[in-house]
Amino acid sequence: MVDGRLLVGRIGRVVHALRGGDRPGEVRVVVDGMAHYYLAYASTPVPTGAEVLIINDRGARQIDVEPWPIVAGGDGPR
Repeated sequence: MVDGRLLVGRIGRVVHALRGGDRPGEVRVVVDGMAHYYLAYASTPVPTGAEVLIINDRGARQIDVEPWPIVAGGDGPR
């Protein structure tokens, strides 16, 4: 099991869409070559397949994330 505090700053991939607010989805994070799955919360919806940045560990295999990379204006290079 991974210490959740070590996840902050890592990139994960959404495997079940995050619906935004208090409605979580699921994110896959690879640590030392092993995949780990967490309930993830974001302020806005994030679709399946998107990359996210882990910004907080809630404990009990729950994390807060935001879309990554953050694209200003939505039409710049990724």
